[in-house]
Amino acid sequence: MSIRKSSLLFPRTSNWMGVTALGAAMLATTALPSMADEALADLVETVSPSVVTIIAKQDATLKPTQGQDFDFDGHPFGEFFKRFGGPEGFEMPQRGPSQGLGSGFVLDEAGYIVTNHHVVDNASEVTVRLSDDRTFEAEIVGTDPLTDIAVLKIDAGEDLQAVEMGDSDVIRVGEDVVAIGNPFGLNATVTTGIVSAKGRNISEGPYAEFIQTDAAINKGNSGGPLFNMDGEVIGVNSAIYSPSGGSVGLGFAITSNIVDHITADLRDDGEVSRGWLGVSIQNISPELAAAMGIDTATGALVSDVVPDSPADGVLQQGDVILTFNDEAVDSSSDLPILVGTTKVGTESKLTILRNGKQEAVELKIGQHQSASAATDSVADDKFEGTSLGVTVAPLTETARAEIGVAENVDGVVVTDLKPESPAAKAGLQRGDVIVRLGNLDTVNPDALMEALESEKTDPALVLINRGGNQIFVAVEIA
Repeated sequence: MSIRKSSLLFPRTSNWMGVTALGAAMLATTALPSMADEALADLVETVSPSVVTIIAKQDATLKPTQGQDFDFDGHPFGEFFKRFGGPEGFEMPQRGPSQGLGSGFVLDEAGYIVTNHHVVDNASEVTVRLSDDRTFEAEIVGTDPLTDIAVLKIDAGEDLQAVEMGDSDVIRVGEDVVAIGNPFGLNATVTTGIVSAKGRNISEGPYAEFIQTDAAINKGNSGGPLFNMDGEVIGVNSAIYSPSGGSVGLGFAITSNIVDHITADLRDDGEVSRGWLGVSIQNISPELAAAMGIDTATGALVSDVVPDSPADGVLQQGDVILTFNDEAVDSSSDLPILVGTTKVGTESKLTILRNGKQEAVELKIGQHQSASAATDSVADDKFEGTSLGVTVAPLTETARAEIGVAENVDGVVVTDLKPESPAAKAGLQRGDVIVRLGNLDTVNPDALMEALESEKTDPALVLINRGGNQIFVAVEIA
C-alpha cells in the first residue's frame, strides 16, 4: 500500500538521476519560505512598533476583617483571624500592591493609546512600554466600561508610529487575522488564525459587538490589536472563553468600528455620549411571532416605552422595529449598538411593524440616561385563573415596594403558579405583574378574567412587568 502511494507521488522512471533531481527540487521548494509566509512576516515587521505593553499598578486595599475575603497568609495571627475574624475595628490589607500586564496599540502619532477598560480599572499608576523598551507614565484620558475600551495618553517627545484602523463591517468569516500582544508578559507575541464568527454577543453589555477568532489569545493579550492581512486593526482583543484559563481557540475582539466611535468620544471630553431611544426591547421567539400573527421572528419587539423619552408618542408597546436609519435590525441585540453609536440630536428613521402593517416613523435621538425605576407592589384579594394556572392578587403600595414596580404600572401580581401550567411553561414567575393579556389591560383580577374569556388567540400575547422591566411572553391558554 505504501509503495503504491509513493509511486503516485514519484512516477517511475528508468533514470534514477532524474528521480533524484525531482526529489531535490521538491525539497528545495519546501525549504524556501512561501510568498504567504513572506507577506505575513512583512506585515508583522511593519505593525509591531505600534503595539505596546500596559503596566497597571494597584495599591494595597484595606477593609475591615469581617468574613473570609482577606489575605491572611504571613500574618502572625492569620490562622486565628481566618477562623474567628479580627478584633472589632481591626484592619489589615486584603491584598498587597499588585501589578497587572496588558496590551495596547498606538492610535495616533500624538501618543494616544488604546487598551481595555479592565486592564487599567482601579489602577493608581499606568505605564506604557513601547516596542523599543522605552517606558512612559500614562494619563488615563477616559474609559468606557460598557464597551471595555480605554484611551491613554503618553508624551514620548516625538511622533509615534500609529496603526491603521480597518472597517470591521466588511470582514468575512474565514479571513486570516493576526493578533499581537503580551500574553503572560511575553512581549510582542504573534499568533495567527481566522475570523471564526462575526457579530458575537457574549453578554458583555448591550453596546459591544465581538469578532470571534481562533488566533491564540491569552492573559496579557487584553487590549491588543487584531489585524487583518492588510495590516489594519479590525478589533481589540478583549476576552476568551476558557475552562482552563489558557487559549482554547475561542477569543473575542471588540469590533474596530465600535472602537472608532468610542475612542473619538473619549478623546473629545473623556466621556462617551450615547444615543437613546427610550424603549425596552426583546427578541421575538417563534411562539411570540405566532401570538402576534406575524410570519418571521425577526426585529426588536418594543415591550415598554419610557415616558418623556424620544420614543414617547412615536413608538408603542407591541411595535416591532425592523430597521434603524436603513440598517436592518435582525434581533434585539442589534438595536442598542445602532442607536448608541448615533450622535445625540440626530433625526433618525425607523421602519416598524404595527398591527401587521409596516410603517415609517421619525424621531430625534436623545442622550442616554440611567433609568431610575420607582418602587412600589401585592394584596390579599386573590383570584385563580384556571386557564393560565396562576394565582394573582391586585397591586398594593407594599407589594410595589417589595417587587420593584413603578407607580405608573397597573396589573395583577402572580403569587403562585401550578407546576406544568401554561404560565409556568411560558416562563412566568412569582412576583411577575401581568399588565395586559391580548389587547386588554389587566388592572385587577376581574379584568384578567375578562381578558381570558374574550381572548381568541392561542397562544395569547401577555405583557408582564418583572422587576421594573416590561416583557412580552406567549402563553398557551389551557
